Formats: sequence, structure tokens, C-alpha cells
Amino acid sequence: MTPRFAGTVVARRSKGEWRLLVLRRAKTWDFVTGNSAADADELEIAKTITQHSTGIEDLQFDFGESFKETIAYGHGTVTRYFLATTHTSTVDLAIVHPEGSLTHDEWRWVTCDEAEDVLPPRLTHILEWARDKLESSETRH
Repeated sequence: MTPRFAGTVVARRSKGEWRLLVLRRAKTWDFVTGNSAADADELEIAKTITQHSTGIEDLQFDFGESFKETIAYGHGTVTRYFLATTHTSTVDLAIVHPEGSLTHDEWRWVTCDEAEDVLPPRLTHILEWARDKLESSETRH
């Protein structure tokens, strides 16, 4: 069975532009992700994981169930990302390992251009999808 993950691209407006939350584990940057199951409601999992992993409570999933999946990577892993916005700027990384260590080592709010520089190539089309969604939402308002 293909390993499944659910995740969230979290965005907030700062100084007139969109910034995205990226988290670093070891040397790899990513958006917020966590384990999923084939029959699970992946949007609900993404919401729960994101709130638990970041401490952000005002997440708005204004794009509904719209999602973008990664191309299979690693051992066939696929991650389904949803898009959320927030007004919160501070992140409280969750301690989830039994020995008390953090799941992630660092977090940053980055512009879409900065995200291109830090995210692995497997997330390029996820970043472009999120950027397009965010920019198109601005033209509607």
C-alpha cells in the first residue's frame, strides 16, 4: 500500500504579500504534513495536524476541499496538500516524540520566491498551485 500523508500550505498576509509557513526537519524544508490513511478524511487530518503541529488556531480553509498531491516520492509516498490562511504570526512547534524532542527543528514565514529556494523539487508544483490559488483569490476581492 502506498504511504499517504495529508498536509497544509499555511499562508498569511504580511506587508502586502503572501508568506508561507515552512518547517524544517533535519535538512529538509516542507509544509505541515502528517500520516494519513487510505479511508481517512484527509482534509480533517490536515486541519488537526496543522493545528497540533503549529499551535495556530485561526486556520481558515477558504479554498474548501481543493487540494494538490505530490508525485510519488521516497517509497511511493504521496502527500495531499490543502491550502489555509491565518492571521497568526507565531508558531509553537509541537513536541511529539516520546523522548521530548521536537518533530521539527525550525519554522519560517517565507515569500513564495523564498520558498522556491528552500523547498525540495518535489514540492515545486505544490508551491505553484498555492501561489496561483492565493493570487486568484486576491483578484476576486
